[in-house]
Amino acid sequence: MARIHGQGPAEQINVYNLETAVAPHVYNNNRRYAVLVVDMLHDFVFGKIKCDRAIPMIPRSGELIDSARSASVPVLYSNDSHTRKDFEIERWGQHAMRGTKGAKVIGELRPRKKDVQIPKTTYSSFFNTRLERELKRTHDGKGPNTLIISGLHTDCCVRHTTADAFFRGYETIIAEDAVNSFTELQYRIGLQYLKFWYLADTLPTKKISKLF
Repeated sequence: MARIHGQGPAEQINVYNLETAVAPHVYNNNRRYAVLVVDMLHDFVFGKIKCDRAIPMIPRSGELIDSARSASVPVLYSNDSHTRKDFEIERWGQHAMRGTKGAKVIGELRPRKKDVQIPKTTYSSFFNTRLERELKRTHDGKGPNTLIISGLHTDCCVRHTTADAFFRGYETIIAEDAVNSFTELQYRIGLQYLKFWYLADTLPTKKISKLF
């Protein structure tokens, strides 16, 4: 991770006591996975609210997605899809506007026919979307119990999605080398927050792929 994200003061900051935050592993005897890719869109990576730090994680995101598909693990994409009426526009300006290139998944991670795309209008992938309904259709109607989350941003849409997953009884695994934020500090504290409050596991994509 030091090679990916660099070395410096951000790595030394520990906001939370993570010794008290141990992932529960409730579902170890009957693990059902789904991969959720959050906001890997043109406007987020290259466009209006671009994040240069997302570029290095594209190949790792692709490897994770390909591994999931090969193992018949469901892959879902949660994508900002805005209209001018959305309140979030007051914070970020117009971005990922519905029907534009900016709202499309980047070509390197293009969804396939069997993948499911979920439009959203705010930070959480669950809020006022059909995500939970689509999840429950997978695994022969049993749905997953463990969500593997990648994408942007660790301290915003990934965070709020992880929160709503926790509230619904999903365990979560954050692909630590396939998420990022605008700054190293936001990324680091974002990961710590997810571990502390929502008992998320954080693993590199290569280790996650071996779980399938």
